[in-house]
Amino acid sequence: MASTTVLRSNKGLSVPLVRSNHGRKTPEEMVAWLKRQREILLARYGQHPSSSNIFARGSGTNDLVNHNQDSSYFGNLAIGTPEQSYNVILDTGSADLWVAQSGCSEGCVDIATFDTSSSSTYKNMSTTFGITYGSGSAEGTLAQDTVQMAGFSVPDQIFGLANQVSSGLLTSPVSGLLGLGFKSISSSHATPFWQTLVENGAWDQPLMSFYLSRFINITHARPMEPGGRFTMGFADQALYTGDIEYVDIPDGDSGYWLVPLTNISVNGQSVTVPGAEQLAAIDTGTTLIGGPSDVIQSIFADIPGSEPGTGDYEGYYTYPCNQNINFTITFGSGTAWSVDPGDFMLAQLNPKQCVGALFSLDSSNGGGSDGPSWIMGDTFLKNVYSVFRYTPPSVGFAALSPAALQLTQEGGNLPTPTTGAHPIVATGSATSIRVKTPWSCLAIIVFSMLWVIS
Repeated sequence: MASTTVLRSNKGLSVPLVRSNHGRKTPEEMVAWLKRQREILLARYGQHPSSSNIFARGSGTNDLVNHNQDSSYFGNLAIGTPEQSYNVILDTGSADLWVAQSGCSEGCVDIATFDTSSSSTYKNMSTTFGITYGSGSAEGTLAQDTVQMAGFSVPDQIFGLANQVSSGLLTSPVSGLLGLGFKSISSSHATPFWQTLVENGAWDQPLMSFYLSRFINITHARPMEPGGRFTMGFADQALYTGDIEYVDIPDGDSGYWLVPLTNISVNGQSVTVPGAEQLAAIDTGTTLIGGPSDVIQSIFADIPGSEPGTGDYEGYYTYPCNQNINFTITFGSGTAWSVDPGDFMLAQLNPKQCVGALFSLDSSNGGGSDGPSWIMGDTFLKNVYSVFRYTPPSVGFAALSPAALQLTQEGGNLPTPTTGAHPIVATGSATSIRVKTPWSCLAIIVFSMLWVIS
């Protein structure tokens, strides 16, 4: 069973993020956006596929960007020798690194692509791969090269290079995805970049953390705004108050960052969460909160005037816009964390009718029966400081500090790509490979979010 502990960090560096906002949507664009979010969430979680030296330790920083009205958050890493810089989605719900390759024949317009001929350390693994899901696909090869991020470097990291992508799946300035989940859900079966670092003792502490900003429905926000901070190897005390409450990942479930969801309340009314429907994946790469249809129905039953969506809004619920919803979530035996009413309101269909950011996710809607019952995306994560700890495997939450909220004011300075002049080096990227697995569609699923809301 999960337990709840506390930890405070006493040192480390921090990382600014940036958010991108493309303005208000027309009614037609809103319908398409909501429909696409439904498809993404249902496709994202389904059946997944079934010694080293370290030279130093440290804490790392990386500049990040919040993309498309709080829908996703991306950072910057470098690949090759000399290094080439790329923007990648930071995704705790998957475990693979994937970028577009130079010479990509389809779907790679106006984005940075990896030039294999420009890297002296590039290795072609002579292995093809294919990524396919309901709305698109990508094809390419697996490669190995030096990957740098936040002052850390891993030689011979296995990653995917795409040379053919369905139209619209990659949107400038994002070139790929960095999975921050465990190796057991990696489509290539390679050890993820972050896991190589932590297993080789490269980090001061075996954890990484996020503060994600909120600019949703800010009319005059710039196309990109400060989006928060990401850290590797420590938790930034300046960004939270009180203690970090850790909830253990159940034994044998390390793949996703899964923790038990033990209580939900809406407008002061407790909503029953059956024991079989408790595990929640904490996922920075997903916009919404997804859960079992019976529990989602019970939540909206406590909101006067709410109605189930139909047609393009199937799986969603609408409710009167004049209500500020008091919604809380509890994990393990810890704090009841509040979701801001502005985050609970996913979209406004008209002056009176709004769409909630909770979505029914189960097999009746096409979701995978073997996936987690709940997905806690950025709708929730914007409200807390979140920490992902490797050992003991757990996820921690803490209250955001006033200093954190002041970091991401509208019109703030935007980050620039960074690479370490003398990076901390770890070795040991895995070499076990499996290709053309259904689970490898995760990278494409996240990228598709960028197309529909751009």
